[in-house]
Amino acid sequence: MAEPAKAQYAVWQDLLAAGQYTEFGRNHGFSHIQSLADYKTAIPLQRYEDLKPFIDRMMKGEENVLWNTPISWFAKSSGTTSERSKFIPVSEESLQDNHYKASKDVLSLYYISHPESDLLTGKGLVIGGSHQINQFNQDIQYGDLSAVILQNSPFWSNWIRTPDLAIALMDEWEEKLEKLAQSTISENVTSMAGVPTWLIVLLKRILEITGKETIKQVWPALELYMHGGVSFVPYRQQFEKLIGAPINYMEMYNASEGFFAAQDDLTQEGMLLLCDHGIFYEFMPASEWDSAHPRTIQLDEVELGKNYAPVITTNGGLWRYLLGDTIQFTSLHPFRIKVSGRIKHYINAFGEEVIVDNTDKALALACERTGAAVSDYTAAPIYFSEAGNGAHEWLLEFDREPQSLVQFVAELDAALQQINSDYEAKRYKDIALRMPEATVLPKGSFAAWLGSKGKLGGQHKVPRLNNDRTVLEEIKAFAAASIPK
Repeated sequence: MAEPAKAQYAVWQDLLAAGQYTEFGRNHGFSHIQSLADYKTAIPLQRYEDLKPFIDRMMKGEENVLWNTPISWFAKSSGTTSERSKFIPVSEESLQDNHYKASKDVLSLYYISHPESDLLTGKGLVIGGSHQINQFNQDIQYGDLSAVILQNSPFWSNWIRTPDLAIALMDEWEEKLEKLAQSTISENVTSMAGVPTWLIVLLKRILEITGKETIKQVWPALELYMHGGVSFVPYRQQFEKLIGAPINYMEMYNASEGFFAAQDDLTQEGMLLLCDHGIFYEFMPASEWDSAHPRTIQLDEVELGKNYAPVITTNGGLWRYLLGDTIQFTSLHPFRIKVSGRIKHYINAFGEEVIVDNTDKALALACERTGAAVSDYTAAPIYFSEAGNGAHEWLLEFDREPQSLVQFVAELDAALQQINSDYEAKRYKDIALRMPEATVLPKGSFAAWLGSKGKLGGQHKVPRLNNDRTVLEEIKAFAAASIPK
């Protein structure tokens, strides 16, 4: 916090020293790099597709490809435009000096702001996504990040965590949620961590089993919920109602690629950027996002309230990797950030990370299977409510309508599950996401809406995906008002 620029420079030097002994480092002349400007010149920005050939070889057991120590674990993450899933290398250094170090720092930050806390007198309920561990071969394994971290965590962490590892690593979600509920009811749970969607399902089941009205009646010592990954805004009211008494909420910013930031002051928006945790940051201004040779800046050049795309170099072998998120700085002394979205339109209200390429392909498949033709569309989340689980809502305009809209939506849903593994996981047995809802708009509705905003023309397009309901509700209202009475 005191000297972030100095800390970042030391991290960069350490990463460069390790990287020069790798094939990637030799290909890009790491041993000749003398300055940060040299580094940026030597290595173009990398997307997953650029690093995939190297990662594929690492998954077969090759060493010293992207990182100079053996990689035996990969974190399975959501798909890119060309891949259903992506696999992020997880080195021993990234586990120890990033994920675990950051986790301990999160607890330290909380205790600094709440010195009277009894957090560690009880247990932390940890619930992630699918925890299934898979083998590439005898030495190489993969799973989602939470599985990799649980499988490699130190023995003492079992003393302060619930449920048991045997339950946490189950992959059959219906059975797992039931065992999670049954096994944690009698524990003294003081904190919770996990994706809001799954946690809501679990908490509701716990109230069903116990017959209690609030979670505080089940766990009187509960004082903290650590959340991240998706916007917490739509969920906060539901959590407050389920819990039934005030607790603390702490936001974290971690992903398969690394643990980047955590809230150090729970009274204000923004997460402290972790500058000495094995990750070197560059920031691409919004004006550079479509540039063929985008410029990046460092911490000493960033400004408050502007959108930047983080570019990371990590101790897991990601070199100048474009993360895909967008962030804004909420404070410069110290550096605090908030996640503002993705470079491209997306829906990630439930951790499903659906991007436009996914929905375009899924619609094409649904049209092929039903003989329909879609001319325009937009989609947005339907958030969890007491009435039911979350879903996606679609507004569709057809050139050629399907014989059955119900069948079309079913084909669309099936295709999206086929294309995006995170969406498939959230749709499993309707536990987090139920079947999508769809409304057919009259022909010309989207064009008329664009025209009403003075945005008709080739450069203006309907936003395909939105992570909130603002645009969708506006188009629905416009279309309804346009229908002759």
